[in-house]
Amino acid sequence: MKAKTAKETLAQTSKIVLPNDTNVLGNLMGGQLLNWMDITAGIAAQRHSRRVVVTASVNNVSFSKPVKLGDVITIEAKVSRAFTSSMEVYLDVHVDLNNGKTEKVNEAIYTFVAVDQNGSAIEVPDLIPETDVEKERFDGALRRRQLSLILAGKMKPKDATELKAIFDLEPN
Repeated sequence: MKAKTAKETLAQTSKIVLPNDTNVLGNLMGGQLLNWMDITAGIAAQRHSRRVVVTASVNNVSFSKPVKLGDVITIEAKVSRAFTSSMEVYLDVHVDLNNGKTEKVNEAIYTFVAVDQNGSAIEVPDLIPETDVEKERFDGALRRRQLSLILAGKMKPKDATELKAIFDLEPN
């Protein structure tokens, strides 16, 4: 199975925030943004695996600024790391500003699993990070995965090699 680069998985979506997408304050509802991000991230994961994918988890979502009625947002998703059958997808959300520039308003990390026609997990290609940001996200993905496995009770903290390296979890 041939490894792929993160840029091969890029998925972008642009949306204009309409009245039906907002809350009573005129801000984009978080649930609507999560839906748009899930779809965009799923496309990135499908581009990487060339298989049907299912959302396994929403690992992190950070809302840093409100998105207002009438704003145009762009959601960019790339696979940040591939494991045996799962893929971490990192998303950045930007809003268009009136000066022609954009401002980052949100980021998120989703995990998807590639499945076969019976819904069973199936192997995915490795990912090759190229840029500094891709390499940083690639390295962080293993730490995030180990933490998730510990929290789910599927890994013992003593076996989390990447986390040990950061926190020096060895007893003195």
